Amino acid sequence: MRILSWNVNGLRAVEKKGFIQWMQQESADVVCIQETKAHPGQISPELLAPLDAEGRPYKSYWASAKKAGYSGTAIYSRIEPKNVRTMGIQEFDNEGRVLIADFDRVSIICAYFPNSQEAGARLDYKLAFCDAMLETCNSLVQSGRNIILCGDYNIAHTPIDLARPEDNEENPGYLPEERAWMTKFLAAGYVDTFRAKHPGEGGHYTWWSYRTRARERNIGWRIDYHCVNKAFAPEIAKSLIRPEITGSDHCPIELVLR
Repeated sequence: MRILSWNVNGLRAVEKKGFIQWMQQESADVVCIQETKAHPGQISPELLAPLDAEGRPYKSYWASAKKAGYSGTAIYSRIEPKNVRTMGIQEFDNEGRVLIADFDRVSIICAYFPNSQEAGARLDYKLAFCDAMLETCNSLVQSGRNIILCGDYNIAHTPIDLARPEDNEENPGYLPEERAWMTKFLAAGYVDTFRAKHPGEGGHYTWWSYRTRARERNIGWRIDYHCVNKAFAPEIAKSLIRPEITGSDHCPIELVLR
């Protein structure tokens, strides 16, 4: 099973950059999308049900923000989930932050974590979301399910996860409170699959500012993750970053199960 996750920074925008062809070429089993910035009624039929390499349409599931052109998540799947739902918390569902799809072996959570914004303007909202997400994951694991929490966490956890940590100590995404939550989350029984497979390796990023040719110079941040519960970690064959895929200020990340 291959699971891709990508913050596309606008699904209608990335459609013009070859997204549908990319979906067909990849033919992943599940593709989790963040920052759709659209409702299903606003997009083309081809984007609503793109084809895989065998010409079969994906089924798509949506959580859209009430605010137009903002936030939003979607899941495309070649395997029909047993159930798909939102987080069930209005203040986060109103921004389309989360979709949870239950499959036989695992629940896949597609999440777009809030940005804490300049001077921590939304830090309280961000941390409330983070705590609610940890409770959601814990509840699923305690019920006997495995989880894959994939998406844009908007957190670079450690200095190795961004190109210039010293310059970003007070910037959103690298605030002490955000990093401390990530430490707490992992200590609660979850595994950062990329770091587990690539320990100590720097220079791997998933987001680059559009300014100052940051991507060209690889001045980036690793803020997109596939995390799993510890019991499920042995099932992970590969955890990859796909920087060769363009079209957004983020690149896709890939998880391959054994």
